[in-house]
Amino acid sequence: MYTSFYKLRARPFQLTPDYRFFFEAGPHRKAIAYLTYGLSQREGFVVITGDVGTGKTILVDYLFSKLQGEDFITGKVITTLLGADNLLRMVADAFGIECDKDDKATVLKKVTSFLIGAHQRNCRPLLIIDEVQNLSKASLEELRMLSNYQLRELPLLQTFLVGQTQFRQTMASGGLEQLGQRIIASHHLRPLNAEETRHYIEHRLHHVGWQDDPRVTEGAFALVFTETGGVPRRINLLFDRLLLFCFLEERHEIDEPVLGAVLEDMREEGLPSVLDRPQETRIPDRLATDRFAAAYAPTRDGPSSSATEIEALSVRVAELEQLLKERTG
Repeated sequence: MYTSFYKLRARPFQLTPDYRFFFEAGPHRKAIAYLTYGLSQREGFVVITGDVGTGKTILVDYLFSKLQGEDFITGKVITTLLGADNLLRMVADAFGIECDKDDKATVLKKVTSFLIGAHQRNCRPLLIIDEVQNLSKASLEELRMLSNYQLRELPLLQTFLVGQTQFRQTMASGGLEQLGQRIIASHHLRPLNAEETRHYIEHRLHHVGWQDDPRVTEGAFALVFTETGGVPRRINLLFDRLLLFCFLEERHEIDEPVLGAVLEDMREEGLPSVLDRPQETRIPDRLATDRFAAAYAPTRDGPSSSATEIEALSVRVAELEQLLKERTG
């Protein structure tokens, strides 16, 4: 519909995550650096968290798209409320291991054999658990047990845990200390700021051939940020409706009155909870484990307590950015 009217190659603000539209804003750039660092360690768990719609899934998909052609075998599990036994079966299925009628011991044996075989072929298995906040502590413990398997002192599996903010609260609540000690990199993804929100919108529009039609006014950009709080999924939802509205009205400019009309329509449809600006979630940028705290204390919320910490953080970020350049070319 509106794609032809505005001569766009595709819909720029679809809700389904598509790493080809990935926008490397400040928070995402830092997250990629930490994830790349985690990959370079070849073991343990890498954690990425964020509020709903902040771009966690597309971030991880983008990172792994950069690894295509390298010797990685990736498996992805999108969790619901899985028990420990069912989680193990989902892990097997993610790697293409057939075990529908097998008991748990047999499933575990097949998964272990698969991991050993992958390493013997010089391949690195990587497991991605999306929506990890839905897992029980028993299921998380099952993942920890998988991380124990080694071949000639080399870990057989590395796992990325991707989930909403409450997962960090789960980790800090106690009872998962052994899992926490295996976390080697972690980052909490914040929403975009006002400038990043504008660049995000323009990036997605340019990706599908936008030639400033429709034109977006300064006031409209500012109001989009106010209404969405810089959350990418909310931006996509709102801007897709804006483009549809302007197409139906045969408009070639998105300004504040147009935006106000669309917002009013959406609220009349019962969507205020989708558009109301989210409250920022304040959490520590580290988990309650000695190993993690010692390695990443400079990244906690709030100002650093000394110039030494600031300098150390600057050096760490520079190192991570260099690793990212080497990994992605």
